[in-house]
Amino acid sequence: MSLPPERASELKQIIHNHLLKMDIHGKIREVLAETVRNDQGPTHRSLSEADFLRALQCRGIIDDVMKDLHFTQVDQLFSPTDAETRSPPKSATHFVDKDTTQLKKFNIDPSRRCLYLQILGGKAFLEHLQEPEPLPGQVCSTFTLYLHFRNQRFRSKPVPCACEPNLEEGFLLEIHQDGIGEGSKMADATTMLSICDPIHLVLVKTDTSSETALVSSYFLDWRTVLSSPSGKTCFAVELMGVGSECKVPAGVLTVSLELFPPLTETLSTDIISTQQSLERQRTAEKERLFLVYAKQWWREFLEIRPSHQSKMVKIFAQDENGINRPVCSYVRVLRAGRLLESPRQAARFVSLLAHEKAPVVGGGGGKQEQWCTLMAFLCRGKGDCEDHATLLCSLLLGFGLDAYVCVGTKAKGVPHTWVLTRGTDGSITFWESLTAHRYLHQAVDPDAPPLAPQPKLLYPYRTVGCVFNHQTFLANCQPSDAVELCVFDFQVGSRWKAMSEEALKSVCAPGSTSSLPPLPPLCAPSLDPAASSNQLELEMRYLVSEHRKDLELATVWDDHLSYLLSSALSAYELERCTGVSCGNEEFQDAVRRAVPDGHTFKGFPIHFLHRSARRAFATCLRSPFCQEIVCCRGDHVRLAVRVRVFMYPENACAVWVMFACKYRSVL
Repeated sequence: MSLPPERASELKQIIHNHLLKMDIHGKIREVLAETVRNDQGPTHRSLSEADFLRALQCRGIIDDVMKDLHFTQVDQLFSPTDAETRSPPKSATHFVDKDTTQLKKFNIDPSRRCLYLQILGGKAFLEHLQEPEPLPGQVCSTFTLYLHFRNQRFRSKPVPCACEPNLEEGFLLEIHQDGIGEGSKMADATTMLSICDPIHLVLVKTDTSSETALVSSYFLDWRTVLSSPSGKTCFAVELMGVGSECKVPAGVLTVSLELFPPLTETLSTDIISTQQSLERQRTAEKERLFLVYAKQWWREFLEIRPSHQSKMVKIFAQDENGINRPVCSYVRVLRAGRLLESPRQAARFVSLLAHEKAPVVGGGGGKQEQWCTLMAFLCRGKGDCEDHATLLCSLLLGFGLDAYVCVGTKAKGVPHTWVLTRGTDGSITFWESLTAHRYLHQAVDPDAPPLAPQPKLLYPYRTVGCVFNHQTFLANCQPSDAVELCVFDFQVGSRWKAMSEEALKSVCAPGSTSSLPPLPPLCAPSLDPAASSNQLELEMRYLVSEHRKDLELATVWDDHLSYLLSSALSAYELERCTGVSCGNEEFQDAVRRAVPDGHTFKGFPIHFLHRSARRAFATCLRSPFCQEIVCCRGDHVRLAVRVRVFMYPENACAVWVMFACKYRSVL
């Protein structure tokens, strides 16, 4: 079996990295010195290479190297020489697979500093103290740990929920320097000390019905490892709850940190603690000065008009850890790379993340305030309207639009947030982040004659108190905060009172404070849409057949008709993304050709945000139109079902299902 040149260099790199990790040079020097000492005597002779290799073998060093140096992905190293069948060389690996006996690393660049983080298990998750051990193959609730560090994101394998969950994972994090052209330079201790970006750990619980819940969100300062002489440290991390339980411990994780390659000169613990203390003091001072400014600004706003006291002007909001942060810090310029192609597709993606208000313990009907950090929102896959609006605004800013988050109310005074964009021609467009609907705003003229035509209100919004983005905060100081009467001309100070951009930048700009959560990148979908569609369609066919069997009805499937339904589902998703309806004429023409004269065709499309066939089928049966199709009786009945799963970033999915039947009409 021949070894291609690029595989040979990759193999050499792996062996070099492994020997570097074992400190093989240090061991060789020790053996060499000992062998030379032993040979200093009356029978002194010159030391040969064979003597030295024999000394290495006697001490078991060669055996250790050969035993530890093994490859689990041999097929990736020794592959056929045919260029069309070879997979491309792997890039620098970030994720490290960890089993209980051996750590396996691939393609670690020895010229770049890496941090290896190990989760060695969990304990004291007392909420799951009474849960029994799951039986093999039994569906149970699971914990999944998500991690974000300097533009790198990872996820652990799901493990069963327990008081002591078996969370054992390894993650390899690259530590980059920020200077231009310094990306490949080795980060030294001083450089790493100045990197205050924390490691964001998010623990999510998934129950047996695939519903997710945020358990904890923790920011880990990793720089304690810089003072360890061995380049490795181990400690316990106490995870706190979220929302109303942010003061209650959720559990404990045992964490190990190790630097590769190790530092030649470590820092003292005093230097590290002093640096951390200075960062905290600097952050606290900036936040104190901004709070003083915000109070003065609010007093000036109230002096304009006493009724401003009741307007929805929100300057600060609590995150999942109960920390008050300026609302502008929840919005950043977020570019999705090639994962999203347009602003409207971004709106569609955000709308596919489920809407759920933060849970409240107890009654009263009150709303628990919780504006999640972006990482926590994406990992959980659902959140409140504020989470959706800030994410959509961030994405629209990334696409170059002049976007703002609006804080106001809907019908019956229900608090709500949505997104506004301003065109270069002065046009105002509202974006509903929960549905991806867009509305063009046209202000009503209150001074117009009674019979003068006024624009028809299509949007559901009633009042707007303030608008903001990553560098602007504006409070509505017009006589009325009704949306239809508002003029969104932000340059007019008599209509909108602005905060100082410099003051906002001091606490909201990226890197301005060490307490500001870093912005995670979006992750590409990991599921295959075609395979998911096929699996879900097979399950749907089985459920329909079983349901009809219970009704003592036979089921005959029409595969050709099922295939024709694809174009309709594709058109429905395209319309949701773009707002433009197209392709329906071709679908109708194909159906007319597929349904013979004297036959009747019925179709029922429906849309879901999950991939559970049983949940979806139970929902479909609640519709009388779907019941007519699934339970169709008659002459020459043929049934069809088609499922299309459209995947978006973060594994958000739009699932379209269409049931159809054709049968001979009987007069």
